[in-house]
Amino acid sequence: MKLFLMILPFLILCFLFSYFPLHGWIYALYDYKAPLKLSQCQFVGLKWFKTLFSNKTQVMQLIQVMKNTFAMSLLGIATSFLPVLFAVFLNEIKCKWFKNLVQTLTTLPNFISWTLVYSIAFCLFSTTGMFNTVMQNLGVISEPLKILDSGRHVWLQMILWSTWKGLGWGAIMYLAAIAGIDQEMYDAAKVDGAGRFQIIKNITIPSIMPTYFVMLMLSVANFLNNGMDQYLVFENAYNTDTITVLDLYVYKLGINSGRVPLATVVGMFKSVISVVLLFGANKISKLVRGESII
Repeated sequence: MKLFLMILPFLILCFLFSYFPLHGWIYALYDYKAPLKLSQCQFVGLKWFKTLFSNKTQVMQLIQVMKNTFAMSLLGIATSFLPVLFAVFLNEIKCKWFKNLVQTLTTLPNFISWTLVYSIAFCLFSTTGMFNTVMQNLGVISEPLKILDSGRHVWLQMILWSTWKGLGWGAIMYLAAIAGIDQEMYDAAKVDGAGRFQIIKNITIPSIMPTYFVMLMLSVANFLNNGMDQYLVFENAYNTDTITVLDLYVYKLGINSGRVPLATVVGMFKSVISVVLLFGANKISKLVRGESII
């Protein structure tokens, strides 16, 4: 009972923020027009579900959005090993003050809002930013490079900014896993004459692999949840086609266009697909590791 009472506040928060908002799915069944009450709006049943797939333009937009979403998510999964490597090499730093300095400096960006990150990016890489100014003064380029206001290499830019922002924070989980490794294993390896890289290869990395696989499976389950903040602040007229992910698309439909029922339908499909991916990731975890994550 004591343990249950300890987790009760978190169960309540989970219900309020994760389950209670699901009652908003009812908007998908009405022709909702703000600021009318839902009871004042016409019940249309599955009209918006049919509209989503019967409108050719809408379907093409959704395909492009899903393409962007899958690309961003795949790049995120492909780079998920970077926090692992960073944690391993950070653990190998013997100078304590330097180790703490590096960890602090790499963790701080996680607490910076994406709005501020874009401000930094604009100061550095806009056509009048520091990078272009320095390159022009050195005679390397004759005209400013359009980095931010271009539709080229958008996916690469987004994953690089995301990695810079979250690398240090993502390594914390693996540093904790490394701290839990039995030190006698390291002592025994040193006695047997193992070098530093042999210890990393045969002890450190295998010991944190279970943590990595759990985080990887959770990333697969959240495949469609790219977030919105990053893409919203970096979006402009030049890159909107390649930067609009599913979360941003739902925001545009619901807030910018006022098509709340259609945005709700897209959000519902996203949730259903995410649940399917979660159970699929759990099945893969059972087959590969013999353990489930749910």
